[in-house]
Amino acid sequence: MNNTTTPGPAHTSERALVLGGGGSAGNAWLIGVVAGLLEGGVDVTEADLVIGTSAGATTAVQISGSSPSDLLAAVLAAPEVPRAQRGPRPDGPTHLERTNAIIAASADIADMRRRIGADAIELAAAWGAEGRERWHRTVAARLPGPHWPNRNLLLTAVEADTGEPVELDRDSGVDLVDAVAASCAGGPAYAIDGRDYIDGGYRRSSENADLAAGYGRVLVLSPLGGRTRHPAAWRSELAAQVEELRAGGSRVETILPDADSLEAFGENMMDLSTRPAAARAGHRQGQGVAARLSGFWSR
Repeated sequence: MNNTTTPGPAHTSERALVLGGGGSAGNAWLIGVVAGLLEGGVDVTEADLVIGTSAGATTAVQISGSSPSDLLAAVLAAPEVPRAQRGPRPDGPTHLERTNAIIAASADIADMRRRIGADAIELAAAWGAEGRERWHRTVAARLPGPHWPNRNLLLTAVEADTGEPVELDRDSGVDLVDAVAASCAGGPAYAIDGRDYIDGGYRRSSENADLAAGYGRVLVLSPLGGRTRHPAAWRSELAAQVEELRAGGSRVETILPDADSLEAFGENMMDLSTRPAAARAGHRQGQGVAARLSGFWSR
């Protein structure tokens, strides 16, 4: 498996596309933005490197194997899903409360990854083998196919037991569906060949844009708006990564959700019922910024 990323030759390391995590709504928004950009003459699927984290990993694979316009149409044509209702408060802390407590108790980001990993391994034990297989089937149904596309695609994850960051690509020896399932493992750890993995958003951020170091032009799409739950001293927010990339000579542009997109997301970005509205809002945003990004992205 790849634990580091080495920029390719100069002629193939010009443009990087970074797709951040953000749940079901974030995935739909990303699809909408990419489709809107394409309609405006900016084809970001031609990037020399695509970096995907969590929901962004799903999107990265989807746009590598299907037309963004077709993906958008599929989101908008999907059967209506009832809005998720808040049930009774569970006994004990919620997942968000539990992970917030782990972050607050951690000495640094590496310590946080190990602690989150240990918690996720416990959750996976309760989940059982059937839970792991159910997640595999769910992820497989979202992808255009089971095989890695023949392109420079990098999906992020973290080893649960060691806390070590992992970047998965077609040369990593990991099946595509497993790679996406690991990158999206925000709750229970996901096992691949006896090793457990957690969501790539725990690597550094929901974007992990620092992996695009060495690329001349970097475009970051962040459904979560570049925010972080980490202490400021960890410098894991998107703005810090953009600053580092620019200091290294990269030109960087970002697309963050506007007010309409945030309204479409609602309070729960895992709520499947928000996907059509999130996709439409992203589509409008992509169309709206295409002219501004045309010169930046064009060869």
